[in-house]
Amino acid sequence: MEIGSLSLAGLGLPGFLQAKARGTTRDANVIFIWLPGGPPHMEMYDLKPDAPAEYRGIFRPIRTNVPGIEVGELLPRHARIADKFTLIRSCHHEFGDHGGGHKRFMTGRIPAAPTGFVNDAPAVSSIVMDRLGGLGADGVPNVVIGTDTGRQGIDVFSLGAAWLGQSRTPFLFHGDPSQPDFQVQNLSLAPELSDRLDDRLTLLGGFDRLRRGLDQGGSMAAMDSFHQEAVTILTSPAVRAAFDLSKEPQPVRERYGMTRFGQRGLLARRLVEAGCRFVTMVWEQPHREMPKNCTYNWDSHAVNCDINDDLRWRLPSYDQALTALIEDLYARGLDRNTLLICTGEFGRTPKLNQQRGSQTGVMQPGRDHWPGAMSMLVSGGGMRTGQVVGATNAKGEHPVDRMLTPNDLWATVYGHLGIDPHESTFDALGRPMPILPFGSVIPEILPCT
Repeated sequence: MEIGSLSLAGLGLPGFLQAKARGTTRDANVIFIWLPGGPPHMEMYDLKPDAPAEYRGIFRPIRTNVPGIEVGELLPRHARIADKFTLIRSCHHEFGDHGGGHKRFMTGRIPAAPTGFVNDAPAVSSIVMDRLGGLGADGVPNVVIGTDTGRQGIDVFSLGAAWLGQSRTPFLFHGDPSQPDFQVQNLSLAPELSDRLDDRLTLLGGFDRLRRGLDQGGSMAAMDSFHQEAVTILTSPAVRAAFDLSKEPQPVRERYGMTRFGQRGLLARRLVEAGCRFVTMVWEQPHREMPKNCTYNWDSHAVNCDINDDLRWRLPSYDQALTALIEDLYARGLDRNTLLICTGEFGRTPKLNQQRGSQTGVMQPGRDHWPGAMSMLVSGGGMRTGQVVGATNAKGEHPVDRMLTPNDLWATVYGHLGIDPHESTFDALGRPMPILPFGSVIPEILPCT
C-alpha cells in the first residue's frame, strides 16, 4: 500500500503537510499527557495472558468495544471507548535511565549523556513555540505545561529550550487543580499592585527604551519580546478564564474525577478551547494522600511499591480522567483538530521481580525500567482510531511488528501541527540543526483521504 511508504525522506510528509494546510492546520493543537517514571505496558495496554506467571502478573485482559482489542482489567472505562483511540505497542528506544529516557523522548534526539535531565537539544514543546509563536489570540500562550508543586522546574522533565534560548521556554504552572484554593501563581497579582500595573508598565517601558539605546548587539530585541509576552499573558482575561475551573459545571468536573489527573485533563481541554496549541499535563500522583505501599509517580520498582497495590490505587483515577477527556473532545467536536497523546519515557521490565519495600519493609513485586518496549495511546486529531499499531513478542520484551521510536510519533505530531520537520533551527554557534533528525510519520493512524 502506498500509505506504507510515508516517511520524512519520501513524498508522504509533504503531502500530509499540504493536506493539513488545506484543512485543519490553522486550529490544530496537541494535548500531551506525560506519565513520568514509565507506565507498565504489561498491566495496561499490552497484556500477555499466555506468558509465564512471572511475566504476565496477576491482572487479566478484558475485551473492549472493538473486536480483537483488549486492555487491562483495571481500565474498564477504556474498554467502553476503544473505538475512539489507537494503542501503539511497538515503540522503543535505548535509554533506560529516567534522565536519558526523558531527553530521548522529549527532544527526538539521541542525548549526549545517558543520564541527567538537562537537555542538550530543545524539547519538542520549545520547537513548537519557536515555529508557532509564543502567543495566540487574546494573549493565550501557545505552549503550556502543568505539573505538581515542587516539580515545576523546566529541567525536571527535560523540557528545556536548550539553544533556542529562554524566550522559547513554555508557560509553566503548578499546583493541584482539584483543591478549592488552586490558582495559577504566574497569573496572580497582589490586590495592592493591580491598580498600579499600568504605571509600572509605563516605568518599565522607559527603562526598556533606555536599554535599547545602549544595546549594541541586538540582544534586547529578544528580551523585549519575552517581556511583552509575559505581560500580555499576565493581563489577559482569556488566560484567566481558561484556568478558572469554577466556570465548569460541577457534574463535568466530577465526570473527569476530582483528582489531580482529572482536573488537569479538564484544564487541558479548556486550554485548547481557548487557543493553546500544545498543552503538556504531567500526571504523577493522582491524590494528595498516598498509601505507603504505593509510589509517587509511575516508577514501580519493587523497592518503591507493590506494583499491584499501586495500580489498584492509581489506575481507577487514570482510567476515569483519560476516558473523560477523550469523550469530551469527541462530544465538543474537538477530536478533529486536537491530537491527544498519552505516554511515559519507557515501559517496565517484562519479568517481575521481588524486593523488600523501602516503606513497607516486606517483600513485594515490581518492575524495573525497560526502554526496549513501551505502549502509548493516541486519540483525536482526525486520526484513525479503534486499532492497535505494532506488537511485541510473547513475553512483552521487544517489538516484533512495526518497530517505532519516539521520533515517529513526533514526525506525526509535527505534521498535524503543520510544522515541516525538514526545516532547521540554529544552535548557539549558528549551525543549522534539523527540527527532527530522523523519523517517519505513522501511516496507520493518518486521516483517511
